[in-house]
Amino acid sequence: MNNWIAKLSEIAEKERRLIIGLMSGTSLDGLDIALCKISGSGLNTKAQVLAFETISYSDEFKNQIKKIAFLKIVDLELLCSLNKKIGEMHGEMVNSFLKSRNINPENIDLIASHGQTIYHSPANSRESDGFGNSTLQIGDADQISVKTNIVTVSDFRQKNIAQGLEGAPLAIYGDYLLFNHPTENRILLNIGGISNFTYLPAGGKFNTILSTDVGPGNKIMDQFINKIDPQLFYDKNGEMAALGKTNEEFLAALLNHSFFELSFPKSTGPELFNLDYLYSAISKCKSDPISNQDILATLNLFTAKSIEIAIRKTTANLKDTVIYISGGGNHNFLLTSNLKNLLHDCSFKNLSDLGINPDAKEALLFAILANETVAGDYKDLNNETLSMGKISLPF
Repeated sequence: MNNWIAKLSEIAEKERRLIIGLMSGTSLDGLDIALCKISGSGLNTKAQVLAFETISYSDEFKNQIKKIAFLKIVDLELLCSLNKKIGEMHGEMVNSFLKSRNINPENIDLIASHGQTIYHSPANSRESDGFGNSTLQIGDADQISVKTNIVTVSDFRQKNIAQGLEGAPLAIYGDYLLFNHPTENRILLNIGGISNFTYLPAGGKFNTILSTDVGPGNKIMDQFINKIDPQLFYDKNGEMAALGKTNEEFLAALLNHSFFELSFPKSTGPELFNLDYLYSAISKCKSDPISNQDILATLNLFTAKSIEIAIRKTTANLKDTVIYISGGGNHNFLLTSNLKNLLHDCSFKNLSDLGINPDAKEALLFAILANETVAGDYKDLNNETLSMGKISLPF
């Protein structure tokens, strides 16, 4: 038997595993690295984040990715090169993360690499073409596994696509396994480049929960502020947006799109919610030119409003519901304030109250999926496949 196959079998039989989760989202700001201790699998899963770090991308590298991300027409040579380069960089970042903490790589069982999403294309976002749902993440996992000498699981979204689903959001699995509660109705809201949430009714079975994208997150705001000031990549704490006022006509135009009428669950990305979307909405306004601060203020409320609309459409008994926010939007004071005002009949708590660093949540959820891929039961939850991902061996 191949030595790495034998080792993989040993890893699967362990009572607990050390798994590094890697997440780089649509914000393109860097790589989240979470060292997770995971025991059991399926409904018996227990998880703890032992260490976490976000390693930022350089401005030059961000700009390289932006040349191929979320665009219909790209330089294929650059795409090919970045597939290798991102994997190589992520492997180096893992090595640096472990070295800085004096952790022996031989003690790590698996790496779970989400990769860098460069295009997400659910069938309902296109004219009927017979191709169905599709999505693409790059960052070659063979580069990661060889660079780190650690078995790497990647490309998680493709199994979901193969099952006829949209490949996003995948938070439903980890959210249910880790955060389902017998008496508390919970919403696990993640605001990254795109916003999504999982609704966990108290004591609910897997077939009663919902996980869905709801619309824009930080990305459209990030793109606009970078457009008006190339030295900036986001509106820190919503400070510039706080200087402006909401333009109601512009907000109505932003909310006037067929995506918001689609049934749940659904998925989307910066392929839709981008600068073209923003300027198209502005062109429909008859009011005087809108200042940059007012545009940002309105975009901020647009993100909050789209989240509120989705939650009210899908969630009963809001007064008995607790919302836990994670992702970069958790650090945008104006955005969280807007959410609390709009959803005043809900309670808000920090995900750290559940023992999880809010910034580490997505990386942890993919570590959970890697754990299931290696050690889980393929039909643990109503025949839903929890095993997702392709396995890359170091040699």
